[in-house]
Amino acid sequence: MIMGRQRRVVGCVAAAAATRACLVALRGKPPGGPGRWVRANYAGRTVDLLAGPAVTVGATFAAARVRPVAGLAVAVAGVCGVYDDLAGAGDPRRGLRAHLGALRDGEVTSGAVKLFGITAAGLVTGALLKERPLDKLLAGVVIAGAAHFVNLVDVRPGRAAGAVIALGVPGVLCGGRAGQVAAGTLGTVAAVLGDDLAERTMIGDAGAHALGAALGTAVVLGTGRAGLAAHAAALVTAAACGHRVTAAARWGTPEASGRHGNEERGHAGDTV
Repeated sequence: MIMGRQRRVVGCVAAAAATRACLVALRGKPPGGPGRWVRANYAGRTVDLLAGPAVTVGATFAAARVRPVAGLAVAVAGVCGVYDDLAGAGDPRRGLRAHLGALRDGEVTSGAVKLFGITAAGLVTGALLKERPLDKLLAGVVIAGAAHFVNLVDVRPGRAAGAVIALGVPGVLCGGRAGQVAAGTLGTVAAVLGDDLAERTMIGDAGAHALGAALGTAVVLGTGRAGLAAHAAALVTAAACGHRVTAAARWGTPEASGRHGNEERGHAGDTV
């Protein structure tokens, strides 16, 4: 019991340190120059997107140190998010239907890349973490679904982080490998929470997807078939009702000319 608690504490602190160190390094020398990472948030304030890659590094580290294969989906989710944050800037299309429609017309949007990349990574990771075919499938749905869910609520400062904390604390209390991954994910969030709330940075699609995939991986590591089925059903429902989920996350804040998180490119309620 004590050893397990110590591992969770160490994992939390280590992930926070890795995330913070990465954020400091990125701010010192942003890849491609500072301008590439600057956006206007929901209130029109200038923020950077550098927390996204930093969170991806921290969340991947948190999962991989427990089970190396567990870091796969987290890393891919974050990388796909970074690609969408950068390549998809200014694209007004949102939602699964819009991206699939563009794909039918021969255009591969950054949203489509993100959708298929995260889904594939979730399914592969789920297959490697579970033994039975149905469990593998459910695990993949949970990992990919959790990644998309956190992105859905990333519409205001602290909303995605708050969701991760609320969903991650029960995982920490479960203990075991699931608790270690959840604790590391919370440490990752803690490292950027102050900057996010102060509107100096935003985690963007990269951070939201990486954190969600990490939470999904924790669920997979600590849940049997019944639990996986329940989580999968809830996440699929949330994805189907994406606009309502996003609207609920936005509740209580005034509308403004700018955007935050997955709204900064006009992708409010975008399930991909």
